[in-house]
Amino acid sequence: MTQTVTPELRQWIIEQSSAGCLPEAVLASMVQAGWRPDVAEAALEQTLRDHLQQLGAGRAVSPAPATAVRGAVGVKVPDLVLAGSPRRIDAGDRLVNVVVSMSQPRVVVLGGLLSDEECDGLIAAARPRLARSLTVQTATGGEEMNPDRTSNGMFFNRGESELIRRIEARIAHLVHWPVENGEGIQVLNYQVGAEYKPHYDYFDPAEPGTPTILKRGGQRVGTVVMYLNEPARGGGTTFPDVGLEVAPVRGSAVFFSYNRPHPGTMSLHGGAPVLEGEKWVATKWLRERVFE
Repeated sequence: MTQTVTPELRQWIIEQSSAGCLPEAVLASMVQAGWRPDVAEAALEQTLRDHLQQLGAGRAVSPAPATAVRGAVGVKVPDLVLAGSPRRIDAGDRLVNVVVSMSQPRVVVLGGLLSDEECDGLIAAARPRLARSLTVQTATGGEEMNPDRTSNGMFFNRGESELIRRIEARIAHLVHWPVENGEGIQVLNYQVGAEYKPHYDYFDPAEPGTPTILKRGGQRVGTVVMYLNEPARGGGTTFPDVGLEVAPVRGSAVFFSYNRPHPGTMSLHGGAPVLEGEKWVATKWLRERVFE
């Protein structure tokens, strides 16, 4: 028997996803209601992809393989304990302010994660080591220069200094994720006009180089972007799928997680162009397993 995907079904899928239901839960409900698994899976994937394209004002969303939806029970991810809606939370060696908290996508804006002295220390240590920023080349597993990313940057080795160890321990305590599961902190400098166009931090499972990348610690499952200074205008972190822009406030940070490598996590984000002044940020990516 032929099953037709109706506009009403597509609207129901969008409503369930907007309410915070994971794709695997929506898929299970469709199958229980009598939809063939292959039809339900195709309808779910296409509907979410089209919806995200509309939310992104026409921005193309890379298709995900069907296996990213079918039975895709998300992996455990880093997160903050925000039960009871606390204004401040313990980061181990200091209290950090909770400024904004979203569940879908999982985004938390934190105030006072870093002190002024720590911001200055990261900039001073990074400045002599800056070079044109590269991105991961998922076709091969290597790195490449990408015109979408017009910044200068560098990586610290994990634990390479007392300052780095202190910040890494603070983040690990805050999001309940092992220090050893984190990549080295990257510091980036954006001059006027520099930006990082919207992208995903996870590694696309459809790319041939992804298996090589994943050998070093599995998928990325969380990101912490820390603001080391305040450009006069521009330079915010944008989340196009939900119309959110986080202002770069010195010492603050934005944390977001993604429990599977799929656009349905709504973790599309970018660094808006700097319009006046310059921007310094430090980024910490968190992996599923120990990062070697």
